[in-house]
Amino acid sequence: MNLTSGFFIAVMLLLMGSTTYGAVKLPALISNGMVLQRDAKLKIWGWAAPHEKVTLTFNGKKATAITDDSGNWQLWLQPMKAGGPFTMKIKGSNEIILSDILIGDVWFCSGQSNMVIPMERVKEKYPDEIAGANYPEIRNFFIPTAADVTKLHNDLPQGSKWLAANPQNVLSFGAASYFFAKDIYQKYHVPIGIINSSVGGTPIEAWISEDGLKQFASDEAMIKNFKDTAYMHNLAQKQAALAKARKEAPLPEPDKGLTGAKPWYDTTFVPQGWHKFWLPGYWDDQGVKGLNGVVWFRKEIDLPVSMAGKAAKLFMGRIVDADETYVNGTKVGNITYMYPPRRYEVPAGSLKPGKNIIVVRLTNTAGKGGFVPDKNYSLNVDGQRIDLRGDWAYEVGQVFTPNSHYGDDAAMMSMQNSPTGLYNTMVAPAINYSIKGLMWYQGEANANRPKEYSQLLPALIADWRSKWQQGELPFLYVQLPNFMEVNYSPSESQWAQLRESQLNTLTVPNTAMAIAIDAGEWNDIHPLDKKDVGNRLALAARHLVYGDKTVVYSGPIYQSYKIDGNKIIITFTNTGSGLVVKGGGELYYFAIAGADKKYFWAKATIDGDKVIVYNDAIKAPMYVRYAWADNPEGANLYNKEDLPASPFETDDK
Repeated sequence: MNLTSGFFIAVMLLLMGSTTYGAVKLPALISNGMVLQRDAKLKIWGWAAPHEKVTLTFNGKKATAITDDSGNWQLWLQPMKAGGPFTMKIKGSNEIILSDILIGDVWFCSGQSNMVIPMERVKEKYPDEIAGANYPEIRNFFIPTAADVTKLHNDLPQGSKWLAANPQNVLSFGAASYFFAKDIYQKYHVPIGIINSSVGGTPIEAWISEDGLKQFASDEAMIKNFKDTAYMHNLAQKQAALAKARKEAPLPEPDKGLTGAKPWYDTTFVPQGWHKFWLPGYWDDQGVKGLNGVVWFRKEIDLPVSMAGKAAKLFMGRIVDADETYVNGTKVGNITYMYPPRRYEVPAGSLKPGKNIIVVRLTNTAGKGGFVPDKNYSLNVDGQRIDLRGDWAYEVGQVFTPNSHYGDDAAMMSMQNSPTGLYNTMVAPAINYSIKGLMWYQGEANANRPKEYSQLLPALIADWRSKWQQGELPFLYVQLPNFMEVNYSPSESQWAQLRESQLNTLTVPNTAMAIAIDAGEWNDIHPLDKKDVGNRLALAARHLVYGDKTVVYSGPIYQSYKIDGNKIIITFTNTGSGLVVKGGGELYYFAIAGADKKYFWAKATIDGDKVIVYNDAIKAPMYVRYAWADNPEGANLYNKEDLPASPFETDDK
């Protein structure tokens, strides 16, 4: 939500007086199909008319409350064992009956897009998991996105409900959290509730309360501004002026692909003078420099009779940024931003034997437009596949003049990216709900300030524990995976530094980290391997939360180092049954440096729970790094339980 759509809504909410309640009303989480936390005192709360008596009956227990002057009420239920389904009755001037309630373990899962990514996104990777998702005692509640920096909300955004895992519902479950829940459920056979409160592209500061950010001067200053009506009014005026300027800005010339005698996706259109393009790839690398605009791509394929007439699936990988895709003149799909994979259904009867034409109208407004490499570009019919990589033809349809089409986003304020913006709306309304623990999958949006994350992540943990008032709630989190191009020389890396900040957070009591350095993709910030991530989170939970101290729950973790001549000896914890080189051969991605901190690749050998690191050219080594890169492809230190070692550096300055 940007300022245009969010600020005025927030101001209206700020100006509204206190809400007047009449009939008994419940928060969004207290609803049909919910999972309540076992073995914990349960707060049930809501609203009604002032001074009204509210009575609750549940699982043989009864409790009453009287609403306060504002109509708020809350009551407590004593701890209960796992079980269900049960029915809950809440009675005031009206009566509400909730059904299909389970008692089990509830996990609050939060972060950014990699916690959001649903099972639908990974269905081609895990088709059997979708088909086999028959777990009525695994429930998911996905919180819709809402942001507000002006005030705390008393309820979550409306529009979601508790869903039980079945092959249809599971498509909307967060993939990482579902695999976690499935693993825990299969191990302990208690109902599992997942509350997924996540928003793509958001920084950690947005998820922390005002109290939790007091130690961060810049965030505190922003929060102070949010409370200054003159500041906010001035900001709103600037935003309105920018919106007006955009609206009145001259439009670029129209898209030639849509305004000629025939649209360029028409099967009877004859392209003349179009240029060659090798797909996948980016147009900046193939003769079109610095273009923001619309480029059309076209390919003719020869289809065998056996594939003609049948329904098909067209995979067009990932496209930067927006596309409209046509098959034989018929639009089969469009996506307006770069991240979702293009997986379009081609209706039966669309394909014909012989010549068929695929056309993609691609729009890009910043950076390099085109088709992301190493993705699936193919047409699939009943197990037959036509590879679409190779020669295509392209033509520019429209050129956006600078700042005339989309304007300058510098003056935009995004509430969901601002301090407290998501805590106020998507966390605070849930803190009354008793939970088993917290899970966190975030960091990409803070990679430009990686060292600060070593303070921000512990601050979030302390903040949420304080708000939930359930003691040192278990906190499980995912370390950033490998991403971006491989650098074959030792180098600095913000992603590596953020992983180090995440690693250092293990000093916070009752925390555990799932290492994902082998679960990423170089060309996709949203890697599909969410099963390893979920399973590793489950291993951590089994050890930290469920008391299984025999399980090896983590890959090797750097503990200490000792200099011995021209060698540095690294000691690890979490070695499990022993350290190994995955796949055999030499250990890779250890680098060593002397006092000047100029790193060189090192030889490394395993010695028990230690690794000996050296480079004969460095006579007085002082520092070691392992897997210190955006994408340390080939990093191969594992334990025998097949869990990867965390990246680290021995320099603590």
